Amino acid sequence: MARGKCPKTLNCKVRLIPERKNPTVPPQRTPFIGVAEKVVKAGRAVGFVKPVRLERRALMDDAIAATGLEDFGSRWFEGPMDVLLHSVREEAKLNVAGDFSAMQQFHKVLKDRLWAQMWFARHPEILLRPIARPVVIVGPMRSGTTRLHRLLASDHRFNHLRSFETISPVPRPDFEEVLAGKKKDFRPVLAARIMNVARLANPRTLSIHPTGPYEPEEELGLLVNSMWGMKHEAQWQIPTYGRWCESEDATPAYEQMADLLRLIGWSQQASSIRPWILKTPQHMLDLDALLNVFPDARVIFTHRDPHSVVGSAASLAWNQTIIYSDHVRPDVLGREWLRKTRVQIERMQAARKRIPANRLIDVHYEDVDRDWRGTMDRIYAFLNMDIEPALGGMEDFLERSRALKRFPHNYSLEEFGLTPAMVMDELGDYVRDFEITMEPQVA
Repeated sequence: MARGKCPKTLNCKVRLIPERKNPTVPPQRTPFIGVAEKVVKAGRAVGFVKPVRLERRALMDDAIAATGLEDFGSRWFEGPMDVLLHSVREEAKLNVAGDFSAMQQFHKVLKDRLWAQMWFARHPEILLRPIARPVVIVGPMRSGTTRLHRLLASDHRFNHLRSFETISPVPRPDFEEVLAGKKKDFRPVLAARIMNVARLANPRTLSIHPTGPYEPEEELGLLVNSMWGMKHEAQWQIPTYGRWCESEDATPAYEQMADLLRLIGWSQQASSIRPWILKTPQHMLDLDALLNVFPDARVIFTHRDPHSVVGSAASLAWNQTIIYSDHVRPDVLGREWLRKTRVQIERMQAARKRIPANRLIDVHYEDVDRDWRGTMDRIYAFLNMDIEPALGGMEDFLERSRALKRFPHNYSLEEFGLTPAMVMDELGDYVRDFEITMEPQVA
């Protein structure tokens, strides 16, 4: 077993990463899931844990009963939810821990929708908050978007989400007491608990996407609030849902995301003048919708060798999906994420034609590796901002990230039934169009 200390900022308890005996075979989950399944089964047998009922009306009724509220806002989300639930029931092949987790996730999202409408009714000024000229980082999954996002988020002149806010974007009904200093916000506590359980289920999550409750984080959870996005595809085997989403206009999901950003900005007591820093690989698929909702966005496109992008994305999805299902085939998952990456890039290339040249910039992964300061100078020139006030925060982030990355993320194409030639057959034009440098492949 590889050993190392866990950074205090992560508040994590799992400190061991199993060594990989065969780099061509994907890793397996920990025994924790087997223990969790026994607990859930026992709880259901005695009536302490609800039976599985992944049906929209039942889930919505449960959320109404739990909150005493009935207004879910725009009912557009019911369409994606119906497709998602059908796909989960018919395709995901969830284990006991998986269906329990799915029930909890849907219940939480629906409660958040009800509470969000409560806050909008209680404080209508929230929806009047402007979101002007956001800076949006758009790139394939695993192309360096997180690193760039956290570098920019270290600049106090921008607003950004913290991890606990993407897990729980909506404050609880007693949040006004938090603002008055009478209570502490429970959301960071909940986020820490969820992260610790995730690390128990698979400690590799810490090496693949290092985070903590207060770390800058992407807004993918805000899209999940509309039952939308690749987060579902990275945790469950749901190809029907994924392809359905690829055929739909995501603008309503992005409108809900914008309203949740307004709510989060209000809850942070943050200035609405400061621009938001946003990022999630979902934007690669939904760039048209993003531009419909944020027409003045300034967009930073990130690019990386597709061998690394596909291998790393497949590894991330594998390490999450095996927690929830006992029937995951690495070759099927690998082909799906190769296809998904192809779709992301095609959508991005088509949609970026809508963006004026002075509102977009391309950044290569290896440029940040080689010369982060020079790359950030170029980005700040694009944003027409002085970089000097941001440098201290950026250097602090880089120092902290070295601790966060104590364990490397090991992966290979071969684990997922892929070869470099297969990747280049699908994505060679992307390499040529953006003059992407090939990386040495991780064994």
